[in-house]
Amino acid sequence: MTTTITLEPLFHNKKYFIAIKFKYNDAVKQYVLAYQNVKWSKTNKTFYTIYYKDHIHELFTYFRKAGYFVNYNAFKSFQEPSIIKNTKNVNIIHKLPILTAEQLQKTTHFKKWLEQKRFSKNTVNTYTEVTCLFLRYMNLKSITEITARAIEQFNYDFIFKAQKSVSYQNQCISGIKHYINFIGILVDDLDIKRPDKDKKLPNVLNKTEVKLLLDTTKNIKHKLLLSLVYSAGLRIGEALSLTPSNIDFERGLIYLKSGKGRKDRYTLLSKALIPLTQTYMSHYNPKKYLFEGRNGKPYTQVSARQVLQKSLISAGIKKYATLHTLRHSFATHLLESGTDIRYIQQLLGHHSPKTTMIYTHVSTANLKDIKNPFDHL
Repeated sequence: MTTTITLEPLFHNKKYFIAIKFKYNDAVKQYVLAYQNVKWSKTNKTFYTIYYKDHIHELFTYFRKAGYFVNYNAFKSFQEPSIIKNTKNVNIIHKLPILTAEQLQKTTHFKKWLEQKRFSKNTVNTYTEVTCLFLRYMNLKSITEITARAIEQFNYDFIFKAQKSVSYQNQCISGIKHYINFIGILVDDLDIKRPDKDKKLPNVLNKTEVKLLLDTTKNIKHKLLLSLVYSAGLRIGEALSLTPSNIDFERGLIYLKSGKGRKDRYTLLSKALIPLTQTYMSHYNPKKYLFEGRNGKPYTQVSARQVLQKSLISAGIKKYATLHTLRHSFATHLLESGTDIRYIQQLLGHHSPKTTMIYTHVSTANLKDIKNPFDHL
């Protein structure tokens, strides 16, 4: 059966884009991602790329080359806004050629290789994406062999000059190094200093704000999700991977299997949260996962983030916060209540105590005891 690719106008972040829709298939997905400037919109749940008049024809040609049927009927009656007529995104000037059939096949196998090494889903996708970008850069420069010089040039042209983040640069270097290992070639040492990440302090909510947030959340499923993330210091991926059997009511513990770094650990189950958890489980009767979406699949991170944002708005909290902010808040509040930092490290599942020490810079417990000289002028 022929695969259908549907192209539709997409208005996102006050700009027009082209939505690329298709019935899910991993091979089709990889082919879509191999095209220049294709991204995934978590908000609209679709792949998309930049819009300009001739881009429809270019996409049509690209997908027809793979034998896909292309439906672009939505653009036949589409009226271009005057502000974008006859204009192209400046990125098109530097657009990259597509992957060759051989490169596409290798990167598909590379992705499966990463999955077998048990990297997280996000890491697998990131390493595959940056590797595809590098290979397309090689095609642009007519480079036929992966060398240290080629990687350094790619780093300068597409990371440094583009002012990408430090984290993105480190991900690119790691992804390419894993690909080199995968295909089994030797490359000279790279003359690239892997920069340290910016030492930013995490955002936290105070206890009053956390209580207001949870009190405002009326839906029992949403309330329990946010409460567990905070009260157990969970990463959102850990919360959504929980099963009913992970909850130990008798011991007041939550068992986390293969968290970040593939480490099992226990964390706290608040006694005050047990009645809500039992009521939720009795009402929803979850089967495989504690928090289930449609068809018994785990609740998505997109949905979880939307839950938090709605609750923040309802609570009138204007401070910037993410689901990870609740985890940061849990650690900070434990520290401020006098909990030994070694126990906090264990509860959070940190490999190194240095990671946990950052909360000593966020805690205000000791700072409040310092007498400001201005007060005694």
